[in-house]
Amino acid sequence: MKQNIVDKILSAHLLSGEIKQGSEIGIKIDQTLTQDATGTMAYLALEAMGKPRVKTDISLAYIDHNMLQSGFENADDHRYIASVAKKYGVYYSSPGNGICHQVHLERFAVPGKTLIGSDSHTPTAGGLGMLAFGAGGMDVAAAMGGGAYYIEVPKVILVRLSGRLSAFVSAKDIALYLLKILSVKGGVGYVIEWGGEGVLTLSVPERATITNMGAELGATSSVFPSDERSFEFLKAQGRASDYTALSADEGASYDRIIDINLSELTPMIALPHMPDNVVPVSEVAGTKVTQVCLGSCTNSSLSDMLKAAALLRGKRIHPDVSMSVSPGSKQVLTMLSDCGALSDILASGARLLECACGPCIGMGFSPPSHGVSVRTFNRNFKGRSGTADAMVYLASPETAVLAALYGEITDPKSLSDDEIFIPYDVPDEYKADDSGIIAPCSPEDAKNVEIIRGPNIKPLPVFKKLPENIELNLALAVRDNITTDHIMPAGAKVLPYRSNIEKLSEFCFTAIDPEFPARASMFDNSYILAGYNYGQGSSREHAALVPMYLGVRAVIAKSFARIHEANLINAGILPLILKDPNDYDKLLSCEKINANNIPDAIKKGRLSIITDAGEIELLCDFSDRQKDMLLAGGLLNYIGGLKNE
Repeated sequence: MKQNIVDKILSAHLLSGEIKQGSEIGIKIDQTLTQDATGTMAYLALEAMGKPRVKTDISLAYIDHNMLQSGFENADDHRYIASVAKKYGVYYSSPGNGICHQVHLERFAVPGKTLIGSDSHTPTAGGLGMLAFGAGGMDVAAAMGGGAYYIEVPKVILVRLSGRLSAFVSAKDIALYLLKILSVKGGVGYVIEWGGEGVLTLSVPERATITNMGAELGATSSVFPSDERSFEFLKAQGRASDYTALSADEGASYDRIIDINLSELTPMIALPHMPDNVVPVSEVAGTKVTQVCLGSCTNSSLSDMLKAAALLRGKRIHPDVSMSVSPGSKQVLTMLSDCGALSDILASGARLLECACGPCIGMGFSPPSHGVSVRTFNRNFKGRSGTADAMVYLASPETAVLAALYGEITDPKSLSDDEIFIPYDVPDEYKADDSGIIAPCSPEDAKNVEIIRGPNIKPLPVFKKLPENIELNLALAVRDNITTDHIMPAGAKVLPYRSNIEKLSEFCFTAIDPEFPARASMFDNSYILAGYNYGQGSSREHAALVPMYLGVRAVIAKSFARIHEANLINAGILPLILKDPNDYDKLLSCEKINANNIPDAIKKGRLSIITDAGEIELLCDFSDRQKDMLLAGGLLNYIGGLKNE
């Protein structure tokens, strides 16, 4: 049977189930990663599972999100993660070593292997031929403990590339163009596989930019072939032995094929406040800009930084613009310094930030009031920058740098011949320095390692079993495309409490309704009503754990984003889909609903609820494993990590 790349990797890692679209399978996970905003919860779950040592090929704990240490909270989280990593066999990437996805691509990604990470942009590693998934921290903990990772067998879209990118058009423009075609929910249920003759024109960092942005499509994952460009990258990293050729069989089948001629693409830009609100840069040229940010896990590679440095060489950024630059890793920063490109960046007036996520998650460098910020990031959700009324645009490094130089959005294609820059050469060999990655103790020495817990690190909340019959109060009604940023905000004020669910609950849904935490706390049991694509964006399981802590027992929606739906089930919250989307309006007028015979309904996949507007049918079509998990009250109860309540 002719196989595409996705089929090949899934088949090689299949532990349970059948590779049949729509069915649930369990696959072996070779590698895991966590980051510090989600890592504390993942490691608290790992401790609760009682596993003495991780069982993956390699697991890594990256410190890259909560880097501002304005109080003890973030520093305490880092010490906790470092001590858990040392004890349980996890490699620890120290603060300053770099953004998890950039470092993982450089030093650990292996073609043909599987990876899950407690970050939605984990599919970045697909740029090097890995099948990588974003997941909730509890799923990552289960995989670290040797368990399978469960997914519904995805459909596969082939994006077939031809031609070659012209000057000032980059990989980010390819990703934005696909978002324009598919939208932020168009990839749900799919893996995006990239192929065609145009693939060979793209370097691994360019491919990683594209697979990183696949998360914004709602896609399960994104993956490129492993070919001579992959070998070049691995050889330059001193990892040629990790190379394996991987490509789809000729004649392999796909559920959909999208053709893109790279030669015809123009610079693209995403307007506020969604990554799929995409237009050609030429349509918004002239828009005044107050801030520019270069970096994030999308565009912080050495090649991206060298392009920016070449554009900035000998110039000054516009006096009305503040610009930040965040190299993706210590490797990138060191090599920028060694070749002189860093001097060009600094001489332009740009501000150098840490090798970390920083502004992308609202961790510093927020725009001014009513500010217009052009960013090379992956998300521009309203308020995510830390400034509620900011207008955030997403663009390529070239478009972002030109906005900084001219003080307004500028179409790179409009540059005159004397403005064309001379690029830096990307070296044939990268400077490998893994001194920022600390190896764990041996199993024998690990017995004497003490787990260090600060006062802000609290135990996981109690996971409660669903009763047979329940009355639910309507706690909140929201519309389409609610993100995990809406549910559980990021930013410098909130992120330090990621290991303290009780404190974190004070911020839940406050971006939409400041009264939600107090109102939800008044009810013994409640539910949330939502539209399409509920829970898109980050993999943060806090967006499920915190509502669970506040008494939310169900979310009734028109549809769910993949990772968040899994996180709700892990937390013991029922994700219920309206059989008739028009019933949303009926439920708006109902303060309470009654659900009876819940265990039987879960087994049958249908739940009828009693409301003032009559009986309404909901879909709960789960796998047998998910049904058992919900009946147990969540993942940890299901695997015996916590006592049922």
